[in-house]
Amino acid sequence: MAAAKTIQLEGESLTFSQLYGVALTGAPVALASSAAKRMKASRAVVERVVASGATAYGVNTGFGELAEVRISPDQIRQLQLNLVRSHCCGIGALLSETEVRAMMVLRANALAKGFSGVRPLVVETLCEMLNRRVHPVIPSQGSVGASGDLAPLAHLAAVTIGEGEALYEGARVSGADAMKRAGIAPLALEAKEGLSLLNGTQGMLALLSLAIRDAQHICNTADIAAGLSLDALRGSPAAFDARIAAARPHPGAGLTARNLVRLNLGSQIRESHRAAEKDPRVQDAYSLRCTPQVHGAARDSIAQVSSVAAIELNSATDNPLVFAGGKRGGEIISGGNFHGQPLAMAADQLAVVLATLGGISERRISYMTNPLTSLLPAFLTRNPGLNSGFMIAQVAAAALASELKALSMPHSVDSIPTSGDQEDYVSMGMSAARRLAPMLVNLQRIIAIELLAACQGIDLLAPLKTGTEAKRACDLVRSVAPTLEADRPLAPDIVAVAGLVQEGAFARLLG
Repeated sequence: MAAAKTIQLEGESLTFSQLYGVALTGAPVALASSAAKRMKASRAVVERVVASGATAYGVNTGFGELAEVRISPDQIRQLQLNLVRSHCCGIGALLSETEVRAMMVLRANALAKGFSGVRPLVVETLCEMLNRRVHPVIPSQGSVGASGDLAPLAHLAAVTIGEGEALYEGARVSGADAMKRAGIAPLALEAKEGLSLLNGTQGMLALLSLAIRDAQHICNTADIAAGLSLDALRGSPAAFDARIAAARPHPGAGLTARNLVRLNLGSQIRESHRAAEKDPRVQDAYSLRCTPQVHGAARDSIAQVSSVAAIELNSATDNPLVFAGGKRGGEIISGGNFHGQPLAMAADQLAVVLATLGGISERRISYMTNPLTSLLPAFLTRNPGLNSGFMIAQVAAAALASELKALSMPHSVDSIPTSGDQEDYVSMGMSAARRLAPMLVNLQRIIAIELLAACQGIDLLAPLKTGTEAKRACDLVRSVAPTLEADRPLAPDIVAVAGLVQEGAFARLLG
């Protein structure tokens, strides 16, 4: 396999695809020469301020509520070192290597933008750590999302200076040992560099960006599950007529409607029940008929969330920011770009999407297992009574859907003042993003149960066959989970199908 092309970081054009390449597959990174030039210009501004003795927040002052405390020139380096050490207060479960790598490349890219006043060496060190797979040990809890993700980023920064802990070659070792074994010289922090490493939104952005990828995959998978459920329930695709979608032209709804029509094409089940006298139902339940409107709203919301995160990928999010040039030769200006509110609200929106997709999927599962609504054998078993079939699989889906509802409660409207009330309104963006991964796991399992139930329903309608595209999805399910002929533990089947959902195997069927 050819070596991956090195991604040049310059703070202007990092894409989700490149981010995922670094985080998931280890694509190499380097600081672009154009970015190094900008960084040197902003660094010169910081050095002039230090030499002049002028006051600049975080350069020669304390931090937060201690911003009015002036630091003497001979203590400036110690100030940055103390900052990193004091902010290493993260607790809880550790972020995964994928999440850490995403954080690292995002922080490097933000610094490469040239508004942070740090030396190019800082970004070059982060790049070397990524390329040689030195992964800081970062606890997931401890950030309120303003001033950025301070505690998580402090644990990242600690390894750059040869402190903290890291994962290297499969072992958890000291940061100093990891850097030494990887052949990377630890940083000796200069003025403002510790603050620039800590002050930003890259923790929450990393988790949100990775969740966006999985959410995009699961929308196609949810469409496939709904399409199979529609056929198992002998529902009508009439509600997915292109003219209906065009009369209310939300893009996501139109795409889902087209997917459902595509999946239903060639279905013998549909043709056998087209005649009204064979089926007394005039309209299908909302969980079937309104799938384009519900799934489509989810798709459009994901697109909105993605647009917010895409801006953040190439934004300067620390404080103060350093602007080179101009009549004064450059300025250092305090602001609030570190505040995570845009990302916190986006993460809350994505959480609502995941809960919505889980909720409507569970309703379709219930519809298929209930003999009063399904027109199928009770609980999708040929011998109900002796066998319970999918009875408890639906219960499990209901439990997961209920958890999703609780987890979807907004975080961005909560705030606890911190730092002596200097930071009196915070975003809670890290916790908003952190709950997305467990939500995705729940949703993947709910969709897996729906896929299993729908395939079981279609099998019970044999010798009639589902549509050509739908059959490909059924075959994928059956590659890991056989038809339920008599009761057996379904937990392994759910885990196996959920694994296929997670890796995007179903999503790829729709291209």
